[in-house]
Amino acid sequence: MACGACSSGCPTTNAPDNEGWNIRKVLRRLAYGTVAEVMNSNFPWLCAGCGRCSYACPMGIDIVPVMLHMKHLRPRDQIPGTLHKGFLNNLNSGNNLAISRDDYLQGMAELGQQLAGEDCPGFFVPVDRQGADILFFPNSKEVFGDFEDQFWWWKIFYAAHENWTVPSEGWEAVDWALFTGNYEGIRALAERKIEYVKAHGIKRMIMPDCGGGSYGCRTGMKSCIELNKENRVNFIYLYEYLQEIIQQGRIRLDKSVHAGKRFTWHDSCKHGRELLKHYGQAFFDEPRFILSQCVDDFVEMTPTREANYCCGAGGGNWPMPFEKQSAFHGRYKADQIRRCGADVVVVGCSNCRDQIMKRLPKYYKDLKYEVKYLWQVVAEALIIEPQTDDEATQMAESASAQWEAFGINPDGEL
Repeated sequence: MACGACSSGCPTTNAPDNEGWNIRKVLRRLAYGTVAEVMNSNFPWLCAGCGRCSYACPMGIDIVPVMLHMKHLRPRDQIPGTLHKGFLNNLNSGNNLAISRDDYLQGMAELGQQLAGEDCPGFFVPVDRQGADILFFPNSKEVFGDFEDQFWWWKIFYAAHENWTVPSEGWEAVDWALFTGNYEGIRALAERKIEYVKAHGIKRMIMPDCGGGSYGCRTGMKSCIELNKENRVNFIYLYEYLQEIIQQGRIRLDKSVHAGKRFTWHDSCKHGRELLKHYGQAFFDEPRFILSQCVDDFVEMTPTREANYCCGAGGGNWPMPFEKQSAFHGRYKADQIRRCGADVVVVGCSNCRDQIMKRLPKYYKDLKYEVKYLWQVVAEALIIEPQTDDEATQMAESASAQWEAFGINPDGEL
């Protein structure tokens, strides 16, 4: 614990209002037994959980779970910001923002009808479909506000003629239990997904797109399986799914829609370095393959893949009350983007997207770029072949029956 490799690779070192704090000193404090001092500090909450410290450690010390445990030790009523409240909302209502079931279903019905009228005749959002091949979990911020960001995945499912569904309850994609070190909560949220998959005969669930959401779900599932091997269910990551339907020819793409712009890819920590360390699996090649099918002009950031820098929003740093510290964390990411000269930064995580799109340009005003989800780039390049008239009619009839069963009027009339 004397070499300092961990703190040299950590973006949290000397964060504003936490000058003098770095992970090497924190580890030494813990070794000396001053656990309460570390637990009561802001340092564990400023940790993005990105794993660069563990990646750099020549002794192989896995530091990220140590910081997670410091969060775990903090009394729940002393957790910064709204993270614990959001988790309780999720546990009790099925989502972080406590959106009611009727409001959620009404939004799904109205937005689905809108998409059907624009680009995808016959489209509707299937809810609680028994025996679906794919289960998808929405993100509450999109259900609550960024409504049309849901269209990207919906268009992909439509073009691929996918047999998919979303849950009517317990549908949240983001896992704030992970961000607060709530071990029981992580397991409870995963258990809810496992029970849904089994009850509805789902073939495969797509791991939530949020890096923390998917990592938390994977961690919770591991805990559930350790308790009972019957808890094992089939899942697929979004990168695997997109690559699969492209390679199978289930969707067709037109690169020309993205002509004239240079694209780069941001490697999410929880989909890359941390997933590789703890589960022997990382998604580095898959997103690059997917982008190669959608765009012609691609440039890498440096460093990249395992050595890539965190955007600064990991570990719950996007919604927590540490904005300037989070922006400070993102200084390396800002420099990476600046140096690569890309017009569009592509991401695979909702927290990364919000941080890079909204917070970094606020603090680093010279930055000029667009930010797009990977599935947005795919959806924009889709060659959508509408369903046949018979298929569209059948889908419309299914939609009508579904919403009537739920007591929902897609026209929004009382």
